Amino acid sequence: MSSSAKFSRIAAAVALSIGLSTTAMAQETSSAIRGSISGPMGNPAPGTEIVLKHLPTGATKTITVNSAGQFTLSGLRVGGPYEITIDSDKYQDTVVSDVYLTLGEPYDFNYALEEKNDIEVIQVSASQIAVSAFGAMGPSASFDLTKLENAPTINRNITDIIRIDPRVYVDETQGDANPVQCVGKSNRFNSLTVDGVKMNDSFGLGSNGYPTIRMPFSYDAIEQVTVEIAPFDVIYSGFTGCNINAVTKTGTNEVHGGAFWDYGSDSLQGDSLEGDDISSPSYSDKRYGFHVGFPLIKDTLFGFVSYEKYEGSSLFTRGTRGSGAINEVNLSQENLDEIIRISNELYQYDPGVVPTSIPEEDEKLLVKLDWNINQDHRLSYTYNYNDGNFFNTSDGDLDEFELYNHLYEVGTELQSHVISLYSDWNDKFSTEIRYSYLDVDNRQISNENASGTVGGANFGEMQIYVEDELTGEDVIVYLGSDDSRQANDLDYTVNGLILRGYYSLDNGHDLTFGYEREDLDVFNVFVQHTETEMRFYGGIEAFEAGLPGAIYYNNAPSGDPNDAAAEWGYAVNALYVEDEFMFNDDLTLTVGLRYDWYTTDDAPEENAEFVESYGFSNSSNLDGEGLIQPRIGFNYYLNDSTELRGGLGLFSGGNPNVWLSNNFSNNNVLQFGARGRDYGYTDGSRSLFDDDVVYSGVEDGVPAGPGYGIPSELFDAVAAGDGSNFEINYLDPDFEIPSELKLALGVTHQTEEDYILQADLLVSRTQNQAIVLRGDIDQVGTTDDGYAIYESNRVPSFVLTNSDEDSVSYTVSLAVSKAYDNGVSLSGGYAYNNAEDVQPMTSSVAFSNYQFRAFTNPNEQVSSLSDYNIEHRLTLNVSYSMELFDGYPTSIGAFGLIQSGKPFSYTLSQDDSNGVFGFTPYLDSNNVLPVGGERNGEDGSWWNKVDLRLTQQLPGFMKDHSASAFIVFDNFTNFLNDDWGVAERVIFNTVEVGDTTPEARIGDASLWEVRVGFNYNF
Repeated sequence: MSSSAKFSRIAAAVALSIGLSTTAMAQETSSAIRGSISGPMGNPAPGTEIVLKHLPTGATKTITVNSAGQFTLSGLRVGGPYEITIDSDKYQDTVVSDVYLTLGEPYDFNYALEEKNDIEVIQVSASQIAVSAFGAMGPSASFDLTKLENAPTINRNITDIIRIDPRVYVDETQGDANPVQCVGKSNRFNSLTVDGVKMNDSFGLGSNGYPTIRMPFSYDAIEQVTVEIAPFDVIYSGFTGCNINAVTKTGTNEVHGGAFWDYGSDSLQGDSLEGDDISSPSYSDKRYGFHVGFPLIKDTLFGFVSYEKYEGSSLFTRGTRGSGAINEVNLSQENLDEIIRISNELYQYDPGVVPTSIPEEDEKLLVKLDWNINQDHRLSYTYNYNDGNFFNTSDGDLDEFELYNHLYEVGTELQSHVISLYSDWNDKFSTEIRYSYLDVDNRQISNENASGTVGGANFGEMQIYVEDELTGEDVIVYLGSDDSRQANDLDYTVNGLILRGYYSLDNGHDLTFGYEREDLDVFNVFVQHTETEMRFYGGIEAFEAGLPGAIYYNNAPSGDPNDAAAEWGYAVNALYVEDEFMFNDDLTLTVGLRYDWYTTDDAPEENAEFVESYGFSNSSNLDGEGLIQPRIGFNYYLNDSTELRGGLGLFSGGNPNVWLSNNFSNNNVLQFGARGRDYGYTDGSRSLFDDDVVYSGVEDGVPAGPGYGIPSELFDAVAAGDGSNFEINYLDPDFEIPSELKLALGVTHQTEEDYILQADLLVSRTQNQAIVLRGDIDQVGTTDDGYAIYESNRVPSFVLTNSDEDSVSYTVSLAVSKAYDNGVSLSGGYAYNNAEDVQPMTSSVAFSNYQFRAFTNPNEQVSSLSDYNIEHRLTLNVSYSMELFDGYPTSIGAFGLIQSGKPFSYTLSQDDSNGVFGFTPYLDSNNVLPVGGERNGEDGSWWNKVDLRLTQQLPGFMKDHSASAFIVFDNFTNFLNDDWGVAERVIFNTVEVGDTTPEARIGDASLWEVRVGFNYNF
């Protein structure tokens, strides 16, 4: 292909508008320019000098093209504008202006010089030479500052942006968590990096993917965001779903910044759904903040500061039947009043009111320094702080009802530091050195726990099973401190080091090589039932009589749950090398190899009883485990307007470390459990109010009675290191690192009318995927119905192991985009997903991972449709700008989606599930499929909605200042008609056979909401 033909390829700015498949290097903080300089006849122009200048900061880089006429400049700031000066002794000098760089995306700059003439310097705009934005090798998405500012981002979260890609599903039915599920994969297998620091939920406890309650950095601090689904560069690591990478803004030679304020309340929210009046809790919330970039030393040292504060409310939308609450539970107000009366009068405990709204807040601060040391070296430092909280329900289904004291605060304080040094040692060799430190303090504190200390609750959890007189179904009423937050504390740190080099050979080969290390250190206290959990299966009468059906108590023998803390960690090391080269004028190849391996000195405490029972130790860890990850990618220009791309590579990561932490916590050495059934408390023969019941472990100043204290027999058993313990959790000694082989093929085509069309196919095979099985049971037969018969022949246990069954998933996606001359810009896409897994692994607890799925045999390994799969998803993003008032634009941005529902399974009831297996193993859910049934064989309801943003620019107070007022509609569809935009879904993906109404309406996602606000920029 001729050099002139290459220049006619699609301009970068146009290609970016698609938001789907531009190249981006994950875990990058910078960009690069590469290309070739030729003479008028297409011959290489060696010795030509390239001077690149970043106009906002005055930073310059100079390089001389090699003998092949090629050059590469790396470690560059994203954005722009840049100016490229081409200085040649033989040909006409040229200056190219208005060059903008995308995060991690090499800017392909190929230019043919002209013969010398009388003009001193030719001035050219980058758009005039239509620099190619092609070059991607895998499916991805890029979102620049324009998209970030104009999209209807009601949550001020990058999830509001990345959902534009139809392959990226943001689950809006889970409240503010908004978990991101890429191509049908669990949110736990994603990775997030900000200025080179992993901002993952490294422990795997939450569902939003962040280590914090909300996005840990201000939305206004972001310069660009990219999402990588199947990249083939060896620097990618730590994910098998997708990698989300963000880079923050920087200061410049001029002072620029802005401030914002926005507001929402129950008066700016809908009050009806499908003809039903909705009584929303009374609330109001506001967000405000500022960002400013400035020079400290002109052309040399720059600062940027961003601050954001949120003051809002945690809302609780469940109410008794007939209350008008968004989500009504089949519980009468009379029954609830009776439970509260009994709690106050007999148990001497006030469980609190029905919760509606509790204040919550969030605060973010980001400080960034950028130093142009000299032309060859640049140093960057970023500090990030976030502290936020909200109040949550642990038992929030529509057959459960919680009173105020059973709720708990979820809070996280995060601090991170990252320092990066970019160096050009000569025209061929450059390096990048990055050190990062992340500290996370996570708190989960029951409202019952006034002191906020670990183990500081006074009253345990009580569950009253109430049969609804109208439906005959049980509703569980919870009071006291949530059983999983009676002793719950998590702190961890992550230290990261990256040493990376780039070397350009004269023959056109660009080498990338490096070493990386990430150290994780964890302190985790998780001891359930330290204040007891009591279940009253006999309903209100049993609660009043003090006759529980089950009592649970767990603790360290010392009585201090901190003594049962899991303190552990490991390091992930990596070495990699890659060669990128042009096989010919049209075909570019990358070939690389990455090796990751684990090192650790920490191992779970050995349990002697386990060793005797199993013949090996429960103290296995990941030390020495590794994975070689080969990758190859290609990009081929079929003609001037069409490219083909693709690759094949092995990936690993996601790091839901909570699964590993279970092995350190639940080994029946650090903590022990006791059950009331072993001491006659659950057979109806003994009341909690009997005179012979002695209560131990009672805090000062509270009654020595049930809930406040532990029956002495249970307390003494745990103190002696005895009792009915939990199943031991252990890591399979033969555990291998899970991996995913990804194959991607894609095509991009630009029509003569400047429509950009794209199509991508992604096929992946998950190998050695992590699953949880019972380690103690053996199949000894089969029932007449075809179910397995098990016996427990060893110490009860759950093992984190690998599946012998691989899972194959595939995604087909299509996209179209167009920027019209009349100010309209649109991009639309469709994705078809068919993602499978052996176990969905939805929980942080081994027992829950084992049982919260549908199966015919609990220890089976069958690859089925994933819980996370959204089969069909269509998205459309439209923006339009006009001037209703002369000189002050009015902008409209809309995002619409149409998507199929989440899959689910019809299963037997909980009692029937246990009956099938004779309680071996014990199952605490309706999870057993009828023989011949298929996991996730049913389709959930489709959901569609449109979000809308209207912005009106206003005059500023000074020259070059501007202001704007805006209004954002979440679910504008529902605003137009209360029958539209309604979301329904099945809770936990299982429904009992015969249930004719398997789905519940999700009020939070369905009800329209409006935020109004104001921006000021200078």
